[in-house]
Amino acid sequence: MLNTTYSYNAHFSPAKFFTQLSFLLLVSLLCLILQSFQVVAKPSLQSLQHQQLNEILFNIHTYYVDDLKLQNAFVTQPDNLQVEALFERLDPYSKYLDETELDAIFSSTNGRYTGLGIEVKIEEGRVYIVNTINNSPAALAGLQVNDEVIAINQQPILDKSIEEVAKLIRQSGENAVDVVVKRETNTELNFSVKRQQINLESVSGHLADTGVALISINAFNNHTLHDVARELAKMQVTNSFPLSGLIIDLRDNPGGTLQGAIEVADLFLDNGTIVSTKGRFNEANQKFKAHKGDILSGAPIAVLINENSASAAEILAAALRDNQRAVLIGETSFGKGSVQSLIPLGNGNTALKLTTARYYTPLGQSIDGKGITPDVSINQTMLSEIDQGVIIKNIQELALFSSLLDRQDKKQLTAKQLVIMQ
Repeated sequence: MLNTTYSYNAHFSPAKFFTQLSFLLLVSLLCLILQSFQVVAKPSLQSLQHQQLNEILFNIHTYYVDDLKLQNAFVTQPDNLQVEALFERLDPYSKYLDETELDAIFSSTNGRYTGLGIEVKIEEGRVYIVNTINNSPAALAGLQVNDEVIAINQQPILDKSIEEVAKLIRQSGENAVDVVVKRETNTELNFSVKRQQINLESVSGHLADTGVALISINAFNNHTLHDVARELAKMQVTNSFPLSGLIIDLRDNPGGTLQGAIEVADLFLDNGTIVSTKGRFNEANQKFKAHKGDILSGAPIAVLINENSASAAEILAAALRDNQRAVLIGETSFGKGSVQSLIPLGNGNTALKLTTARYYTPLGQSIDGKGITPDVSINQTMLSEIDQGVIIKNIQELALFSSLLDRQDKKQLTAKQLVIMQ
């Protein structure tokens, strides 16, 4: 749980708050994109006391990204139903977190959580698996990508929300969860899966004999910078000479910590803006700059994105493309351009996850609801989702990237020049 206890008082300091917690999380999307089943049911506000309700109201009025003109909304002491109605006016990423949810978020940012080990998306009320985490209970049990989850513990889940499905899973406690899925052949399969603590591997890598490396970043957490740097260093040693090129795979990456995305972008940039944020008060308006030093010394970079690349993944992709450091390949990204901050409530065991700012690319564009359009459009089916060697081979054959690899003076090459070469 939290090592530090935060207390609320009337002299709450925005500057101190943002020094400690500002932009801590670009939390993964709630129900429109990849979601792990560690998400818990929506906590009820009915049990909150007046002091907690006042704290929530104060923080929304003061820090929410949009001015909701709340000063006259609550003439008398706010009650639980009024505050619940207020949450309906907020964006879907803002919510009250009980102790269990808060613990789950901090565990996730540290690369671990308790669950089945699957990431899902909802399409027309149906839940589909888009990823199974390596060595997770789900993967070991045999659940697969594209399986449609149709029942949990004998209860159909058609048209249920992620929160409702998560609650069914959590109710199993230490007992196994009964999961029924439908495969391509419309065959129904039953699995018995026990929830366990899962250590998330945010980065994996592969080195081709051509000297082109691929790193897949599954999510951004507090360890991603270290994991990326370590993976690249290992491949440099294996290659015996500098890497000739790098492919960063951000497909199906739902985001994570803003700081993780900024740190990874800084690895490959000598200068320039990485991302900026804008909100209603001073501390929400920040600009993050790159520091001198490119770990690849200018070797060409291609970044793979798809419709499920979101939030922190989009920040990294935009930072490298806008600074003419990489070319983007794939499909238009999801388009999540808002920043969530954790604001502690009471003694710090609960919190408010609140959208406090929107982020903007180095060129000053907001991608919220629009996503990032790649330089080269490639349908997901054209790339292997499993064989990293095949991915490298396919990308190397693209004129846009192969022309970079053929050039000798790699330090002078930019994505802008690449586009002209097509």
